[in-house]
Amino acid sequence: MDKLKRVLSGRDAEEPSGLAEVIDATSLGWGTRVKGFIACFAIGCLCSILGSCLLWIPKKGLVLFAVFYTLGNIASIGSTMFLMGPMKQLKRMFEPTRLIATIVMLLCLVLTLCSAFWWRKAGLALLFCILQFFAMAWYSISFIPYARDAVKKCVAVCLS
Repeated sequence: MDKLKRVLSGRDAEEPSGLAEVIDATSLGWGTRVKGFIACFAIGCLCSILGSCLLWIPKKGLVLFAVFYTLGNIASIGSTMFLMGPMKQLKRMFEPTRLIATIVMLLCLVLTLCSAFWWRKAGLALLFCILQFFAMAWYSISFIPYARDAVKKCVAVCLS
Protein backbone atom coordinates (compact mmCIF):
# COMPACT_ATOMS: atom_id res chain seq x y z
CA MET A 1 0.00 0.00 0.00
CA ASP A 2 2.89 2.36 0.73
CA LYS A 3 4.27 1.78 -2.77
CA LEU A 4 0.85 2.63 -4.28
CA LYS A 5 0.71 5.82 -2.21
CA ARG A 6 4.20 6.82 -3.37
CA VAL A 7 3.45 6.15 -7.04
CA LEU A 8 0.11 7.99 -7.05
CA SER A 9 1.54 10.95 -5.16
CA GLY A 10 4.47 11.21 -7.55
CA ARG A 11 7.11 10.16 -5.04
CA ASP A 12 8.06 6.76 -6.46
CA ALA A 13 11.74 7.72 -6.50
CA GLU A 14 13.64 8.10 -3.26
CA GLU A 15 14.11 11.69 -2.10
CA PRO A 16 16.35 13.33 0.43
CA SER A 17 14.69 13.22 3.85
CA GLY A 18 14.44 17.03 4.17
CA LEU A 19 12.53 17.37 0.90
CA ALA A 20 10.25 14.47 1.81
CA GLU A 21 9.35 16.18 5.08
CA VAL A 22 8.51 19.44 3.29
CA ILE A 23 6.32 17.63 0.77
CA ASP A 24 4.54 15.70 3.52
CA ALA A 25 3.93 18.90 5.47
CA THR A 26 2.48 20.81 2.50
CA SER A 27 0.41 18.12 0.82
CA LEU A 28 -2.82 16.36 1.68
CA GLY A 29 -2.69 13.14 3.66
CA TRP A 30 -3.59 9.87 1.95
CA GLY A 31 -6.95 9.61 3.74
CA THR A 32 -7.87 13.16 2.75
CA ARG A 33 -6.87 12.46 -0.86
CA VAL A 34 -9.08 9.37 -1.02
CA LYS A 35 -12.01 11.25 0.53
CA GLY A 36 -11.54 14.11 -1.94
CA PHE A 37 -11.39 11.65 -4.83
CA ILE A 38 -14.58 9.88 -3.72
CA ALA A 39 -16.45 13.15 -3.12
CA CYS A 40 -15.41 14.70 -6.43
CA PHE A 41 -16.10 11.51 -8.38
CA ALA A 42 -19.53 11.16 -6.72
CA ILE A 43 -20.35 14.77 -7.67
CA GLY A 44 -19.30 13.98 -11.24
CA CYS A 45 -21.51 10.91 -11.39
CA LEU A 46 -24.41 12.83 -9.84
CA CYS A 47 -24.07 15.62 -12.42
CA SER A 48 -24.01 13.11 -15.27
CA ILE A 49 -27.08 11.28 -13.94
CA LEU A 50 -28.89 14.56 -13.33
CA GLY A 51 -28.06 15.64 -16.87
CA SER A 52 -29.50 12.39 -18.21
CA CYS A 53 -32.71 12.97 -16.26
CA LEU A 54 -32.95 16.55 -17.51
CA LEU A 55 -32.58 15.39 -21.12
CA TRP A 56 -36.31 14.70 -21.33
CA ILE A 57 -37.43 18.23 -20.37
CA PRO A 58 -39.01 19.91 -23.39
CA LYS A 59 -37.07 22.68 -25.19
CA LYS A 60 -34.18 23.21 -22.71
CA GLY A 61 -33.58 19.56 -21.79
CA LEU A 62 -30.81 18.89 -24.30
CA VAL A 63 -28.92 22.03 -23.30
CA LEU A 64 -29.23 21.14 -19.59
CA PHE A 65 -28.04 17.62 -20.38
CA ALA A 66 -25.00 18.97 -22.23
CA VAL A 67 -24.08 21.31 -19.39
CA PHE A 68 -24.51 18.80 -16.56
CA TYR A 69 -22.83 16.00 -18.50
CA THR A 70 -19.85 18.25 -19.21
CA LEU A 71 -19.66 19.36 -15.56
CA GLY A 72 -19.79 15.71 -14.54
CA ASN A 73 -16.84 14.88 -16.78
CA ILE A 74 -14.85 17.84 -15.48
CA ALA A 75 -15.51 16.75 -11.89
CA SER A 76 -14.50 13.18 -12.73
CA ILE A 77 -11.21 14.35 -14.23
CA GLY A 78 -10.71 16.62 -11.22
CA SER A 79 -11.23 13.72 -8.86
CA THR A 80 -8.10 11.98 -10.08
CA MET A 81 -6.11 15.10 -9.24
CA PHE A 82 -6.71 14.30 -5.59
CA LEU A 83 -4.93 10.98 -5.99
CA MET A 84 -1.97 12.06 -8.12
CA GLY A 85 -1.78 15.76 -7.44
CA PRO A 86 -2.57 18.43 -10.01
CA MET A 87 0.87 18.78 -11.61
CA LYS A 88 1.45 15.05 -12.04
CA GLN A 89 -2.07 14.66 -13.44
CA LEU A 90 -1.45 17.42 -15.99
CA LYS A 91 1.92 15.92 -16.96
CA ARG A 92 0.36 12.49 -17.44
CA MET A 93 -2.56 13.93 -19.42
CA PHE A 94 -0.18 15.42 -21.97
CA GLU A 95 2.17 12.44 -22.35
CA PRO A 96 2.55 11.40 -26.00
CA THR A 97 0.39 8.29 -25.53
CA ARG A 98 -2.54 10.39 -24.24
CA LEU A 99 -2.01 13.67 -26.06
CA ILE A 100 -4.56 13.18 -28.85
CA ALA A 101 -7.21 11.76 -26.50
CA THR A 102 -6.67 14.64 -24.06
CA ILE A 103 -6.90 17.30 -26.75
CA VAL A 104 -10.04 15.77 -28.28
CA MET A 105 -11.62 15.38 -24.84
CA LEU A 106 -10.88 18.99 -23.79
CA LEU A 107 -11.95 20.32 -27.19
CA CYS A 108 -15.25 18.41 -26.97
CA LEU A 109 -15.83 19.75 -23.44
CA VAL A 110 -15.43 23.32 -24.69
CA LEU A 111 -17.40 22.76 -27.91
CA THR A 112 -20.28 21.17 -25.98
CA LEU A 113 -20.61 24.25 -23.81
CA CYS A 114 -20.21 26.59 -26.83
CA SER A 115 -22.92 24.78 -28.76
CA ALA A 116 -25.24 24.86 -25.73
CA PHE A 117 -24.77 28.51 -24.74
CA TRP A 118 -23.25 30.47 -27.60
CA TRP A 119 -24.48 28.78 -30.78
CA ARG A 120 -27.69 27.40 -29.19
CA LYS A 121 -27.60 24.26 -31.35
CA ALA A 122 -29.02 21.32 -29.39
CA GLY A 123 -28.11 18.71 -32.01
CA LEU A 124 -24.52 19.90 -32.08
CA ALA A 125 -24.39 19.81 -28.27
CA LEU A 126 -25.59 16.20 -28.34
CA LEU A 127 -22.98 15.30 -30.97
CA PHE A 128 -20.21 16.82 -28.87
CA CYS A 129 -21.50 14.99 -25.78
CA ILE A 130 -21.23 11.70 -27.66
CA LEU A 131 -17.72 12.57 -28.86
CA GLN A 132 -16.90 13.66 -25.31
CA PHE A 133 -17.95 10.23 -24.04
CA PHE A 134 -15.76 8.35 -26.52
CA ALA A 135 -12.78 10.66 -25.98
CA MET A 136 -13.12 10.31 -22.20
CA ALA A 137 -13.37 6.54 -22.47
CA TRP A 138 -10.29 6.36 -24.74
CA TYR A 139 -8.39 8.66 -22.37
CA SER A 140 -9.42 6.61 -19.33
CA ILE A 141 -8.40 3.25 -20.74
CA SER A 142 -4.98 4.66 -21.59
CA PHE A 143 -4.14 4.26 -17.90
CA ILE A 144 -4.79 0.49 -18.08
CA PRO A 145 -1.88 -1.45 -19.60
CA TYR A 146 -2.75 -3.03 -22.98
CA ALA A 147 -6.40 -1.91 -22.75
CA ARG A 148 -6.23 0.17 -25.92
CA ASP A 149 -4.77 -2.77 -27.86
CA ALA A 150 -7.55 -5.02 -26.58
CA VAL A 151 -10.23 -2.51 -27.62
CA LYS A 152 -8.66 -2.10 -31.08
CA LYS A 153 -8.59 -5.88 -31.60
CA CYS A 154 -12.15 -6.24 -30.36
CA VAL A 155 -13.40 -3.54 -32.76
CA ALA A 156 -11.42 -5.10 -35.63
CA VAL A 157 -13.00 -8.48 -34.97
CA CYS A 158 -16.50 -6.97 -34.72
CA LEU A 159 -16.09 -5.06 -37.97
CA SER A 160 -14.65 -7.99 -39.95
